[in-house]
Amino acid sequence: MSEAEPPRDWAAFQYEIYLNGMTGAVPRLPTDLTLLEEVTEQRLGTGPVGYVAGSAGNGRTAHANRAALDRLRIVPRVLRDISKRDLSVEVLGARLPAPFALAPVGVLSIMHPGAEPAAARAAAAQGVPFILSSASSTPMEKVAEAMGDSERWFQLYWPKDRDVTLSFLSRAKKCGFSALFVTLDTPLLAWRPRDLDQAYLPFLHGVGTANYFTDPAFQAGLAKPVHEDLNAAVLHWVQMFSDPSKTWPDLAFLRENWDGPIVLKGIQHPDDARRAADFGVDGIVVSNHGGRQVNGAIGSADALPGVVEAVGDRLTVLFDSGIRTGDDIFKALALGARAVLLGRPYAYGLGLDGQAGVEHVIRCLLAEFDLTLALSGHSTPGELTPDALAPI
Repeated sequence: MSEAEPPRDWAAFQYEIYLNGMTGAVPRLPTDLTLLEEVTEQRLGTGPVGYVAGSAGNGRTAHANRAALDRLRIVPRVLRDISKRDLSVEVLGARLPAPFALAPVGVLSIMHPGAEPAAARAAAAQGVPFILSSASSTPMEKVAEAMGDSERWFQLYWPKDRDVTLSFLSRAKKCGFSALFVTLDTPLLAWRPRDLDQAYLPFLHGVGTANYFTDPAFQAGLAKPVHEDLNAAVLHWVQMFSDPSKTWPDLAFLRENWDGPIVLKGIQHPDDARRAADFGVDGIVVSNHGGRQVNGAIGSADALPGVVEAVGDRLTVLFDSGIRTGDDIFKALALGARAVLLGRPYAYGLGLDGQAGVEHVIRCLLAEFDLTLALSGHSTPGELTPDALAPI
């Protein structure tokens, strides 16, 4: 979004739906996005849906994410001029039309053949950033091509192999990814019963490995080309995908080799947030990976206030894990997040209706947020403070 662009009227989407209804047309997907998981379960295969929807253990952390948001209640204010609203914000040096981006979700080809390019085109069409996962089904170059000049950020699963890391950073920069999101909460893969019960891990079949298999540094570690020995390529990927030995001082390597904003994803404790600021990163994402890594962990919205208090004046605080509705966005911003990232719902939209499904999810969520903001007596995200909320 350029400085000259007028604020977008996100709420107008509801009247577009009603006007289309004059011809008998109704939305192809539910406008209550909390229903998408159930619809996706009915229409898509058990393995792919389980991989996206599943959580660590018995799902206590995923439930905690929702409970933390649901314990908060919005306190509406009245007789305020809400006739003109502007949802735009500046995040990581970019002017965005709303405090919102699509979170990194890997292996999207298991949900729809359009995979990451379809989701990226949807984000570009709506003007919101798309964060590409290292574990995508599509090489980063093709995803960047699908987005044109639109805002895009790259998520790094930090591998053991320094040469592969350097190659990823170089490729991402050449592809126009302006910010680096480093996921810290996945040094090991958690115990995930839905995947285990189906013995389903797409990476072992060479799905979600596109960035690695097309990388010259990765290829240099293989005795044969990927297409000649897929099993050897997969084994090489398994051995270098993550590195449990990484510690805080290792961040210097990334700072030396990435000249844009660096954001650490997976922060839950104020002390870790302070260390992130001390090590000179630009932002953090308060996140528990949507409940996919540590069963029984704190809900992200419960962790957010302490993190904001600790470092909110030193770096950009973003939020994910549990966002499903417009009022969830309101609550996260009121607690101090600068913007939110959305994961599973857009993957469901992709699985059900490709690019159009992702656009539907984005427009529904931001229309609901726009209306929630207005009907609560506010005109911009920057007006939101903890006083807009009451715990129950």
